[in-house]
Amino acid sequence: MIITPLTVDRIPDLEKLLALGEPYIRLRGSSDYWLYATLFANTCPLAIIDGEVVGSVIAFRSQVDPSEIYLQDVMTHPSHRRTGITRALVEEVDRQGTLWGCRRLFLTSEPENHAAHGAWLAMGFSNVPGDTTEQGVSVIYDYKGPGKHRAVYERWIGA
Repeated sequence: MIITPLTVDRIPDLEKLLALGEPYIRLRGSSDYWLYATLFANTCPLAIIDGEVVGSVIAFRSQVDPSEIYLQDVMTHPSHRRTGITRALVEEVDRQGTLWGCRRLFLTSEPENHAAHGAWLAMGFSNVPGDTTEQGVSVIYDYKGPGKHRAVYERWIGA
């Protein structure tokens, strides 16, 4: 497996991969992915196996609090899950965060995405205490806007 930053020429392959993540991942426009590849490539690693994009993380360093990196979309091809790809990609973002002196990785997930919940806990993330608990997952009301309740996870960089 090769871990490499997102580049413009890999955008079509990334879009094909991310389309497999619905309903939890919403495909964005190609110009958004151009932006990620051009301005945020250091925190948007891809996993490549035999020339195929099999995993990706789209993440951004906060401009409001530069000590934080938000993981927006994390996806591993269904036929490659449970093989360490997601962990390797998150560790790559963590490594970049360490170089920048960042302290925290965080992300959100739909409360009903139980597979993601298990994966985040296994990678050392904590489910941030919220307003309620749904099926064992702490949820913050309206985290991403009215009616958009989310489970929030965090991990200290370098942990």
